[in-house]
Amino acid sequence: MNEAAGRLVVFAGSTPNIGTSVAAFGTAFRIASVTGKRVGFLCLNLKSAKTHLYLGIDKPEVTLDGLRPELKAGTLNGDKLRQYSFAPSRLNGLHILFGNLARDQAEYYEPEQMIRLLQAAREAFDLTIADVSAYWDNAATVCAMREADHRCLVTTGSLSHFQEDVKRWTGQVGAQFGIVREQFQLVLLNGVNSQSGGFGMKEIRKETGCVTLSELRLKESLHLQLDSGRLDEWLASEERHAAMFDEVTKPLLRRLDWGERLQRTERPWLRRLMMHRRRGR
Repeated sequence: MNEAAGRLVVFAGSTPNIGTSVAAFGTAFRIASVTGKRVGFLCLNLKSAKTHLYLGIDKPEVTLDGLRPELKAGTLNGDKLRQYSFAPSRLNGLHILFGNLARDQAEYYEPEQMIRLLQAAREAFDLTIADVSAYWDNAATVCAMREADHRCLVTTGSLSHFQEDVKRWTGQVGAQFGIVREQFQLVLLNGVNSQSGGFGMKEIRKETGCVTLSELRLKESLHLQLDSGRLDEWLASEERHAAMFDEVTKPLLRRLDWGERLQRTERPWLRRLMMHRRRGR
């Protein structure tokens, strides 16, 4: 891979509908906000794209299925992808490609098309965070997981989520594509679409054998923001909201060698100054 190319981080869920998209989006927003770098967010859940709804957009102007002709022709590049992305100023440098809304066409995406999309994302952004399905039966999930520089696997404290599903991801399915257990960062999600109680990090680490594990404790009030389509407003309104994702953000930044940049911008007045300068470009 070209050293100048952007990095790729993929978020997958051990189980569907546990809050993986929220974890991925919040992390992407936080990184864009505190580093000043150009961050892309790809919604690659081909059968259940919801990011646009979380942002209050019923009918996005550009979605992944709208790019299929260019993906087929191999003409999509970084410049075009940036143009197609949704990037209002309130997202602090985060660029979003909304997902596939033609569910009946999900299985028509070819691996070559997904690889072309991921290459364009590396050209367009310093960092791309891709949100993929909890299932491996589609080109988007398989290609993104194989191409990723770092992989986050989101689960909950529910025994059925981490005991059965995580083992299948890290021990069975992932291994078929050359991805070993040590290459996953396990993210334990509490608070959004997860059951109260359950097992803690110590038990989950022992059961799964995953070395790298982070815990996200998100407020139940976040449900209201998702239902009303105000996730971006909620994240941008108060520092403490976006800071909830730091348990995942900081390890990622260290892996990217961006930790020093985060440390320098943790002071609120300096971060606001950087944001103001970036908007004026």
